Amino acid sequence: MQKGVSTASDASRPTGSCVGRMFDRIAPTYDLLNRLLSFGRDSSWRRRAARCIEDRGPVRVVDLATGTGDLLTTLLRERLHIVDAVGLDCSEAMLRIGREKIRRCGLSDRVRLVRGDATSTPFPDESFDAVTMAFGIRNTPDARATLDEIHRLLAPGGTAVILEFSLPRNPVVRWGYLAYLRFVVPLIGAVVSGDRRAYRYLNQSIEAFHSPSAFCAMMEQAGFRDVSATPLTGGVASIYKGSRASSDV
Repeated sequence: MQKGVSTASDASRPTGSCVGRMFDRIAPTYDLLNRLLSFGRDSSWRRRAARCIEDRGPVRVVDLATGTGDLLTTLLRERLHIVDAVGLDCSEAMLRIGREKIRRCGLSDRVRLVRGDATSTPFPDESFDAVTMAFGIRNTPDARATLDEIHRLLAPGGTAVILEFSLPRNPVVRWGYLAYLRFVVPLIGAVVSGDRRAYRYLNQSIEAFHSPSAFCAMMEQAGFRDVSATPLTGGVASIYKGSRASSDV
């Protein structure tokens, strides 16, 4: 159970290559299972996250751990002043699906997808006005290193928006949610994707991740200002928002 800080030791955290291979395996059914397991709520969560980015342009945005590009396509629909959109992910199979999705949405001229590591991206300092990340930071080997990278990528005054699973504070809701994560999610994941291990990892990584208060403190330690956490659907997910100071000292 979550205790405010990660219960997973560094040795037990997956490496970037292991996570990439896992997502390569489940890529064909990833979007379907997102809808099934969240009862369709994941789409509304992404819209809420996209609306955290001010629609005053021009805006340059990078979406880390972009997966199949769901948050990126939502951003481009919700925020018309985005002039440069990049998605980065460690799984080539996920990116292939994302490229096809972007083509079908008619957004190929507005976005590019690249393969890479969210903790060590190929982009120069202060390259983006907004950095987003949905359901990815808990999969990185070092969440603090990822926050440091996000801070590096942001231009002064830029905004970071991180959407991630969390555990409800209400003890009754938490108990029911944990039961769902531990028993129902791996079963449905195994039936649909054929990969029970990946969806067993899902519940373990959610339970081991930092509490909202602890993660906000980590963002502040990484240099972010005006940090906030907004619970979604009773606290089963949270939107974390922070900004880079207009002039760092």
